[in-house]
Amino acid sequence: MRLDIDRIETAATTIHKVFLHTPQYVCESLSRALGCRIVLKVETMNPVRCFKGRGTEMVLARLQSQGDTKSVVCASAGNLGQALAYGGRLRNFDVTVTASATANAFKVERMRLLGANVVLVEGEIEAALQAASDFAKETGAFLVEDSKNLDTCEGAATIGLELSEFAQALDVVLVSLGAGAMATGIGYALKCRRSSVETITVQPKNAPAMTLSFKAGQIVDAGAPNTIADGVAGRYVIPEVLDDLLVVADDALLVSEESLKEGMRLLYLHSGLVVEPAAALGVAAILENPQRFAGKTVATVLCGGNVEPKAFEAWIGKP
Repeated sequence: MRLDIDRIETAATTIHKVFLHTPQYVCESLSRALGCRIVLKVETMNPVRCFKGRGTEMVLARLQSQGDTKSVVCASAGNLGQALAYGGRLRNFDVTVTASATANAFKVERMRLLGANVVLVEGEIEAALQAASDFAKETGAFLVEDSKNLDTCEGAATIGLELSEFAQALDVVLVSLGAGAMATGIGYALKCRRSSVETITVQPKNAPAMTLSFKAGQIVDAGAPNTIADGVAGRYVIPEVLDDLLVVADDALLVSEESLKEGMRLLYLHSGLVVEPAAALGVAAILENPQRFAGKTVATVLCGGNVEPKAFEAWIGKP
């Protein structure tokens, strides 16, 4: 394992307080609708509306302590870039974000409003990753690679520490799976602090690369993603992150686009929360596997709420 519990506990004292100790509670209305006791871990109530600030805080704090650079760059579909921009503003870093020209315009604008220099490139997120790498080589900026950079995983792992302190016993934690920082971080923290809790990752069927690789025990190229959950829509698997996931995850599920939309609708109807599709993956998994979770206490991490209002309305229809 690349992760270390002592470093994660230190991270919990390093990350800006605005990102820590997010709400976690039993949503009784949603529990009745889903047939299990559902605990919502809400990561949307901070300045960047997602969990990514935990990881970028660790990256920037380490760079700040080393004093080698004041410039950073990342590739992002939106949430990582927003978090890096916000943290860079707090810690006086210049932030550049490369993004696909087809990226969510709502998230791109949010990145710019938070102070990032956003460079749009033709192609998908992989083209943006290459552009970020090129920028780092040309300028000396530090390249922040989500999930590959261990700080992003150990920052996200603080969510697992907080869940381990939940007052009631948890049977399962459902974690959205993209590149893997949140899933490996939370899974590792729970294995260290509440080993009896089952960690299950959830990914869209239309963006299944990490899940198929987990099932196969080796990297699988699943082809180009085609999902409304842009926050988890990567195509390529990072080998060392897959190795971590194979150690800490107990299972990995895939869900349909329709279940994602229904999950968003139910979260809005029963909790009043507006979430992006990636945050509804856990609820979608319960919808598709009701017998598996029936009667259990199940936590799900609502990882982001950066969704364009018109798109949200179109996806959920009338609540």
